[in-house]
Amino acid sequence: MSLLTGLHHVQLAAPPGSEPRMREFYAGELGLTEVPKPPVLATRGGVWFRAPGIEVHIGAEADFRPARKAHPGIIVSDLDALADRLRAAGHRIRPDDLLPGYRRFYVDDPVGNRLEFLQPVATV
Repeated sequence: MSLLTGLHHVQLAAPPGSEPRMREFYAGELGLTEVPKPPVLATRGGVWFRAPGIEVHIGAEADFRPARKAHPGIIVSDLDALADRLRAAGHRIRPDDLLPGYRRFYVDDPVGNRLEFLQPVATV
């Protein structure tokens, strides 16, 4: 029996000072809500976002390198609408059909972190 009960958040890194770009992407383009960091953690920089069932923490990292392989996989209700929204904002969508039961694509956030968005395929 597993003692694990859920996933609280995914932590991604970004260079110090990139918070405005991250807000534009995660809140503006993806539609997540920014949530305040606890005061003791806010001094470290970064920004946190939330939507039902998902929380993404962006931490400021002085020696930042984007996550090019490691990534969160985020379930969405309308993959095409999200792809259209991200394309309209100038992001390059990389479709992938290799995971049975899902439609999906990859996109990079403004600092180069890889994100995966998935929509379950209805089965008959």
